[in-house]
Amino acid sequence: MDVSTAYIAASANRHSNAVDINSLSTVFFGSSNLIALWDISTDTNGIVQTLPGHESTVTCIRIVDDSSFVSADDTGVVHYWTRGQVDTQACILALHWKSTCKLQAHPKAISSLCVLDDCLATGSSDGTVKVWRLPSSKSDDVEIKELQTISLSGRYSQALAMSYLPQSKSLLLAIGGTDKNIQLWSRSDETSSFVRSSVLSGHEDWVRGLDFRPSSDSEVLVLASGSQDATIRLWNIESYKKESLVQTDASKGPLSDDLLDAFEESLGEFADDEGGRQISLKRHIMSIKTSNGSALYSVTFDALLVGHEAGITFLRWRPSSPLNSTPTLLSSSTDSSVILWSPSTVISRDQDESTSIWINRQRFGDVGGQRLGGFIGGIWCPDGNEVMAWGWSGGWRRWRCARGAAVEEGEEDWEEVGAIGGHSGPVKNLCWCPNGAYLASTGLDQTTRIHGPVTLSDGKKSWHELARPQVHGYDLLGVSFLSDLKFASIADEKVVRVFEAPLRFIELAENLGVAQFPDTGKLRPASASVPPLGLSNKASEAGSSAVVSPPITRRPFEGELAATTLWPEIEKVFGHGYESISLASSHSRKHIATACKATTPEHAVVRVYDTTNWQLIGQPLAGHSLTVTQITFSPDDQFVLTVSRDRSWRMYQVQGAGGYAPVAAETKAHGRIIWDCTWSHEGDLFATASRDKTVKIWNRDDAGKWRATVTLKTSEAATAVDFTPFDAKRRRLIAVGLENGHICIYSNTEGSAWEHKASFDSSKVHVNHITSLRWRPQTSSETQSRELASCSEDGTLRILIVHMD
Repeated sequence: MDVSTAYIAASANRHSNAVDINSLSTVFFGSSNLIALWDISTDTNGIVQTLPGHESTVTCIRIVDDSSFVSADDTGVVHYWTRGQVDTQACILALHWKSTCKLQAHPKAISSLCVLDDCLATGSSDGTVKVWRLPSSKSDDVEIKELQTISLSGRYSQALAMSYLPQSKSLLLAIGGTDKNIQLWSRSDETSSFVRSSVLSGHEDWVRGLDFRPSSDSEVLVLASGSQDATIRLWNIESYKKESLVQTDASKGPLSDDLLDAFEESLGEFADDEGGRQISLKRHIMSIKTSNGSALYSVTFDALLVGHEAGITFLRWRPSSPLNSTPTLLSSSTDSSVILWSPSTVISRDQDESTSIWINRQRFGDVGGQRLGGFIGGIWCPDGNEVMAWGWSGGWRRWRCARGAAVEEGEEDWEEVGAIGGHSGPVKNLCWCPNGAYLASTGLDQTTRIHGPVTLSDGKKSWHELARPQVHGYDLLGVSFLSDLKFASIADEKVVRVFEAPLRFIELAENLGVAQFPDTGKLRPASASVPPLGLSNKASEAGSSAVVSPPITRRPFEGELAATTLWPEIEKVFGHGYESISLASSHSRKHIATACKATTPEHAVVRVYDTTNWQLIGQPLAGHSLTVTQITFSPDDQFVLTVSRDRSWRMYQVQGAGGYAPVAAETKAHGRIIWDCTWSHEGDLFATASRDKTVKIWNRDDAGKWRATVTLKTSEAATAVDFTPFDAKRRRLIAVGLENGHICIYSNTEGSAWEHKASFDSSKVHVNHITSLRWRPQTSSETQSRELASCSEDGTLRILIVHMD
């Protein structure tokens, strides 16, 4: 039995250094404790795999070359990853990456990291920057050697950048951090240490972004620095020649002086509020010792880029290519915009000379900056024709440059294309719609998301997020479909909320080949929106919303999902005294059952509601003494099974007069909390999964009493469980999710014992507590593969294809 991955939904961490891209168009980004690999060579590919290894949040990733990269986390651990020799490019995304070296580089979190050839620099919140030598690919040595520790005197490094000095093999290290200055450290050769050469002042807040750009003639090295003061500064580093300086200073003429005087005057106007800002034109001189004596370099402030309304989070120069010869700088900011800057030639008043002014060529993102947190960072694809940026919620945006003949020289036409995303926190629950066309997931990022397979032009399927029906103010804990177009959800509140799909979702799903819905003839609202002072999604008609709806011929982009794909809320159901914790719907979809947090028998009850009038059916189902962790209806809806923190399960049977009454219970079913329970599709048995590292399968004996006939022992606490129906060979599977993120599959044929068929570890599945497992409903029992959806505390949602023997 083997497994392949159909879909991985994951978000990028809120660290601007936690993303990098290699020359083979694979984006590496930190997602919680995992490193996710996203193949951007086509629009349809998503995350192809995740790499486990870190034990805490990944904060930094830097590519060394196409077969190695370095990552770091917030406990100070650095991993050096290498890829085995692979013959074809097609295999690059196979499971070949492995961590060959792991070391505790700093006692505290690593916040910045840069690599140049075999030199690695790491900056940490312990107030130091350390320099290391990476192992050579030619030798068998896999150890990372520490070369030097640079103390920042209690300041923290936020950004690091490294480059060779112009026409030299001497290294230059730029350090930006919480002291508002940029420190330049230089090293003449591999045998010497870095020495501080210069300190560049000018920024008025923390320096968050640094990047070097060697010029085409290699005589000038340009350093870009971005700060939380919302400005970007460009610094020129070049060989110091006294003769040429006299000429260039004299040749600047009145234009430069006039412009600078006017600019300084305009900045001085704000002196009362901001303390005034002075443009420093001081030339910093650095002396670098070389084998031929010493070389002098000058560092001058070249340009101030003003355009963002809030702090800069990341800077990156465009990769140079024959088509992209103009220097272009990408900057991302917390004002929800990404700007591309490049120089524009301006003719002076004398008409006899020109000067270059850096201007804002392109601005991406959201007008008005209404998105919480803005952009964390952005990157270029290797050919410089695409820009990708990720936001506070971890979702990606992607823009592509269209090079057409109609575009003027120097101008570029950019358009947004589809990207990827996922929950930005633990995913707590998932549920397939009754026909199995798509699934919904809920998480602690306070969103409910719908994921479905989009049909491509070649007939293949590609999974993507289609809608975000609920964006809430409480952590969402559970979801259950009541029909293909209606679901109920629970959050960390006392209310169950019911949502119904708008017309727009139906048209989108049909257009993208996700599902076909028979014409119900029901009038539906076009979409939904949240009123300015409201908390619930209200129905809105076409054209009435201030937000422009995207076309239904393509999947929605990240910026559109939260604003334009909401579902109207049609019902609220009250009743519990404490916050909801579990939710289930009957197979006929006529009933839903809910439970809440409880520490007393009075509140440890299950309430069953009629979904036609939302009234309570009968009396609440009592019997448990602590929180009911899971509820499930039998396939014929005759029984309701509940499990609890009190280590017991209880069964209730439907009564003729309506409502349910207790018929069976096992007070000491397990030795620890029972996390999950599920009925088989045939209704002949059910399973319970517990923290005591067992899954028990219960059958009814001849006397009608339910007994545990099988106990499956697991290596870790069992947290989730689900059955498949019988296939054509009268065989069924049970999937068990564990607390360490692994999944075990067991199989039996009618009347035989349960056999362990396969276990999938963290390299293929999750790295943390699995919160829910659900097999996809199938219409045919003949197929040789089944799809299993899983979600976890590690923040990822996966759909696995389990290939049967």
